[in-house]
Amino acid sequence: MMRFLTDPSLGKLARWLRVLGYDTLYYRQMDLRSMIERARKEGRVVLTRATPLKEKLAAAALAHLFVRSDHLEEQLREVIQAFSLPARPGPFSLCLTCNERLREVAKGEVEGQVPDFVYDTQDHFMSCPRCRRVYWPGTHRQRMEEKIRAWLGD
Repeated sequence: MMRFLTDPSLGKLARWLRVLGYDTLYYRQMDLRSMIERARKEGRVVLTRATPLKEKLAAAALAHLFVRSDHLEEQLREVIQAFSLPARPGPFSLCLTCNERLREVAKGEVEGQVPDFVYDTQDHFMSCPRCRRVYWPGTHRQRMEEKIRAWLGD
């Protein structure tokens, strides 16, 4: 499975690649040396919109993609097409905040961590083992799925 690292200019793209199920680190600081080192060490493809970074990545012979569009839906299509990726390899399987693989948790484990209405109306919960964020298939997820269908088709 392809793994990505995005530079500071592509935070939204990183989040939506995670939504689709792609392991994507969002590099918040522009420390080129550590970014290249981490991408190389972890076998990640660097995604960037920064022209100077593009040239340095090429000089370092590091796998990368210069993302041309500044529109999120076009950026997603660019990445998927550039690497011939399946559009949804494992949707909603990664934490949107810290990129960890989510684990299924029993309903009783999330009592008090989610709103009462959610606890009363939902039965399926996922949790991030790192940041402890809890996810459930509610209306927010439905809206995200609708966006994905609109951007990428069925």
